[in-house]
Amino acid sequence: MSHRRARLLSTPLRHLDVLLIGATLSISGLGMIMIYSATKARTREEGVSSLYYVNRQGIWIVLGVLTMAAVMAIDYRKLRDLAPIGYLGMVFLLGAVLVPGVGTIAKGSQARFQLGAFQLQPSEFTKFFLILMLAAYCYLHRNDFGLRRVFVAVAICGLPLALVMLQPDLGTALVLGAISFAMLTIGGVRGRYLAILALVVFTGAIGAVNLGVLKQYQVDRLTSFLNQSRDTRGTTYNLDQSKIAIASGGLTGEGLGQGTQTNGRFVPEQHTDFIFTAVGEELGFVGGATLLALFGLVVWRTWRTARLTNDLFGTLVCVGVIAMFTFQIFENVGMTMGIMPITGIPLPFMSYGGSSTIVCFACIGLVANVHMRRFS
Repeated sequence: MSHRRARLLSTPLRHLDVLLIGATLSISGLGMIMIYSATKARTREEGVSSLYYVNRQGIWIVLGVLTMAAVMAIDYRKLRDLAPIGYLGMVFLLGAVLVPGVGTIAKGSQARFQLGAFQLQPSEFTKFFLILMLAAYCYLHRNDFGLRRVFVAVAICGLPLALVMLQPDLGTALVLGAISFAMLTIGGVRGRYLAILALVVFTGAIGAVNLGVLKQYQVDRLTSFLNQSRDTRGTTYNLDQSKIAIASGGLTGEGLGQGTQTNGRFVPEQHTDFIFTAVGEELGFVGGATLLALFGLVVWRTWRTARLTNDLFGTLVCVGVIAMFTFQIFENVGMTMGIMPITGIPLPFMSYGGSSTIVCFACIGLVANVHMRRFS
């Protein structure tokens, strides 16, 4: 036993962030419980097993954990050298998914490849490789980040973002934008360049709306939270039912599996984008606060790792992961309460879906990787 312990202490695993991994697995476990509760009525109507969606999510979690372990096994500095290959591969897939007959159209966006029973969404994996690629570029030019370097960095961010907008998938594009802005800020881009970049992005967003890049229903969903009293059976229906579900939970909730809104299937997409409504209704304020505390633990441990490492590349990787998680959590939870626009962004580790689950675990693997090797 002592020999095995000595071998373990000689590997980077001795610095494994148990709190980070534990919080992530806890959120995933809660997610499976809530997916089961949110899909019970749906599975009865579809005539499939009540565990159909839970079993599939369980498979994706296992694949995610294996992906996390694989990312942790390779020194993150070696991943820096592989970043351009992964980035270019994702750009190719983002272009390929737009080809008629190749990509699958779902919910108004052509963003997925249908691979048997599995749908691969390359825009989700782009988050992971954009973090690596942008961190690698900022690290490489850390002592020479002039205007020309800024243009190249913006191009690295802008190419996948533009392809995602063509799908169109505004939610994922916003996440990519948040990742890019945070990493460029920490990476050394001057404030005036960031201000110009923000102005360009704002102008581009207005142009996307006016030029018809976004579908009208997508524009309506984005703006419905500004005037929530109109069109209660149309664009604001999801939002109204979502707020009713969360409000009915009260302090301790109606009980697991006992939610009226959840059992009645009044909240559309409740097992995916609106999974937080099931938490709010059935587990109440206590359950919702506990979930947010677990997310806070993940973000804190990631921020702590960013501060502990002396390697700029490792810091930037952690900053990119923080930006991704915090934006998705705030936007997803906020849209269910009516304080943020509805964009279709999944809640990390909670929402039903394969690509998102695997990528979230891969990003946790990156942070754990940096934490394990912060002294080497």
